[in-house]
Amino acid sequence: MQLKHLRTLLSPQDGAAKVTCMAWSHNNAKFAVCTVDRVVLLYDEHGERRDKFSTKPADMKYGRKSYMVKGMAFSPDSTKIAIGQTDNIIYVYKIGEDCKFIQTSAVTCLQWPAEFIIVFGLAEGKVRLANTKTNKSSTIYGTDSYVVSLTTNCSGKGILSGHADGTIVRYFFDDEGSGESQGKLVNHPCPPYALAWATNSIVAAGCDRRIVAYGREGHVLQTFDYSRDPQEREFTTAAASPGGQSVVLGSYDRLRVLNWSPRRSIWEEAKPKEIANLYTVTALAWKRDGSRLCAGTLCGGVEQFDCCLRRSIYKNKFELTYVGPSQVIVKNLSSGTRVVLKSHYGYEVEEVKILGKERYLVAHTSDTLLLGDLATNRLSEVAWQGSGGNEKYFFENENVCMIFNAGELTLVEYGSNDPLGSVRTEFMNPHLISVRINERRQRGMEDNKKLAYLVDIKTIAIVDLIGGYNIGTISHESRVDWLELNETGHKLLFRDRKLRVRRVTKALADCSVKVVVLAAIRNR
Repeated sequence: MQLKHLRTLLSPQDGAAKVTCMAWSHNNAKFAVCTVDRVVLLYDEHGERRDKFSTKPADMKYGRKSYMVKGMAFSPDSTKIAIGQTDNIIYVYKIGEDCKFIQTSAVTCLQWPAEFIIVFGLAEGKVRLANTKTNKSSTIYGTDSYVVSLTTNCSGKGILSGHADGTIVRYFFDDEGSGESQGKLVNHPCPPYALAWATNSIVAAGCDRRIVAYGREGHVLQTFDYSRDPQEREFTTAAASPGGQSVVLGSYDRLRVLNWSPRRSIWEEAKPKEIANLYTVTALAWKRDGSRLCAGTLCGGVEQFDCCLRRSIYKNKFELTYVGPSQVIVKNLSSGTRVVLKSHYGYEVEEVKILGKERYLVAHTSDTLLLGDLATNRLSEVAWQGSGGNEKYFFENENVCMIFNAGELTLVEYGSNDPLGSVRTEFMNPHLISVRINERRQRGMEDNKKLAYLVDIKTIAIVDLIGGYNIGTISHESRVDWLELNETGHKLLFRDRKLRVRRVTKALADCSVKVVVLAAIRNR
């Protein structure tokens, strides 16, 4: 990934006027900057300033300048913003209302990883949780050392805290089956002010001018040593990309970029971004879709950078921006709408295709297949072994992608990461396959997903895709050339080569099948 300077959102001042913290909203529509004078500036996704508001002290008797803002984060629904302050309080702001969480010491850093859950560090060494639903806070764990940094993993279900004595502590709300340990992970040689949790490792750096990548259980994977570089200063902040495959670290007049190489399983350093008179980078914030990075400085400036590996135009209608090995932003040039196509397993995304009347996305990785519906923004990633690109895709059904390869039909429901079902058939024609997915709600039935297809030229099979069992098989005396299930999947209409139309009704009580001849239609 390379950084390209786009614009200056906030011009630097002549003296020290530190940008204390920054945050992007989860819906990518808002960007917030908090300045040294405790004012929050709100920008839209294009970098235009839209609003601002002043923060307030915990107690007005100490004055409006009695505190500093040390942490800021948007809620997952992007409607609220949490402000952590050194006067022992956290404010949660929303238009027309706010709530507060009073603490026993200064708030030093803050994250909002999940709905109703704000996580923050204190000067006394505790890492605490504030619940915005109950308006109560509690201690997650305590240490005896000042919390200098706090970060989350890509899913937001795990947190890392860095402390002044060099300790890095890990805690999971849900380890998602990884089996990784909790508690003290490693003792870094210096206070890890620059701390990032990437997909495959943890990256830490500080005043010793060394960047260290740690493995899942705290062993050293790689070290980048700049201690003998007279042009390098201490590392002050770090941020991992939303996909977790790039990390940017800020120092003096410089941003260093590390990219994870899936093929080599190591971190590779890209060319650093050096900007004269940028001064010390004090805050970094990555846009949730990975396309923009903003850097705040000691002198009050905010610089915005474009982030991408490469960019291409597809059929003069779509812009494909590869913001990381496993993440691609697909933008419709005429409407401006965007979809983020991402491998949740961190696999490198190969060529992206837009098929089915330019509505559906198809992309391969080494072990998975990515599918997406641009109209509904429903995305899927299913396990898929390479087959030489011989798959045929059918998009006639708006809910399901039908994939045919080597005599096997696989169904993938958009928005689901597990295949809906797979059957053997040699008759891959949209007129010979019918899939019904919850098209009409029925009393007492939450999910209704059924498939009808040809086993051979004269035999129709009906399958319950939820249970994975065969409902019934219909044998006919002539070749079938068209079939269709009704919306509930309880009735089947099919036509044979003699243009005779038949209706099949499934008896729900015993799953038996009876055939009723409706009409004989002949083409005269």
